[in-house]
Amino acid sequence: MEETATATATIMAALATLTPPQLSHLTHTILSHTHHHHHRLSSLLSSPILFSLTLHRLNSLPLPHKTLLIANHLLSSLYHLTLHFHPCTNPPPPRVVRKRDLDSVLLLLLLCEVHQHNPEALQAPTIKWREILSKLYSDNMLTVSGIGVYNGSALVSYIEVLTRCLRFVSVMGFCYGGKAGREVAASPAAVVALPSVKVSSGGSECMICKEEMREDRDVCELPCRHLFHWMCILRWLRKRNTCPCCRFTLPTDDVFGEIQRLWEILVKMGEKELV
Repeated sequence: MEETATATATIMAALATLTPPQLSHLTHTILSHTHHHHHRLSSLLSSPILFSLTLHRLNSLPLPHKTLLIANHLLSSLYHLTLHFHPCTNPPPPRVVRKRDLDSVLLLLLLCEVHQHNPEALQAPTIKWREILSKLYSDNMLTVSGIGVYNGSALVSYIEVLTRCLRFVSVMGFCYGGKAGREVAASPAAVVALPSVKVSSGGSECMICKEEMREDRDVCELPCRHLFHWMCILRWLRKRNTCPCCRFTLPTDDVFGEIQRLWEILVKMGEKELV
């Protein structure tokens, strides 16, 4: 509960740094995805075949894969939030989520919600689960991913789902490859997007190889404005997604590493507001 309160406070503090237009755009984006999730979950619950196939898939997945499903869902939510902060911290375009993965994670979150608030409902035979979930869902007893929530209330539900998923991923991800502080490679897309600049005057040295960067030589400039020889920084970013000087983090293709990176952005923004 203490971790949940801390996470909620961090997100609220970060939201407080947004301008009214940014907050309005964020709410619109959340509502757009809310409607999409609502449509997918409604289709899932109204189709016996689709529900059966999705439930069978969930039952066949080991716990690490289920953790990864929720981690990707959390990453998508964090992306929409951090997108509105400082331009240099923007993550790359979100990954395309397959329909069956979206169906699986929405059903998984729905089952978790039911298990938390009405565990007796899932003691019924599995064949009756679709009917039970459909009734609970249609009665608006659940707020999975903010489904059915409008205007400012969308942010409340959004934060609730964000903190719930974050708590789950922080616990389970530690066991399945998400240990905080571990080194991960920078995303190839982020590396390719790095600009090449000419050194205007000699004397500066590359902080990796400690050799001087000669005048008019093309070097790599990270978003934090630090310069490095291309060969040096490319070797560095194959294993790490941080600047060697200031620890600025670049996007990564590792799901847990990217969640950690985006969460650190929220923490920094929240700290600014609290100060």
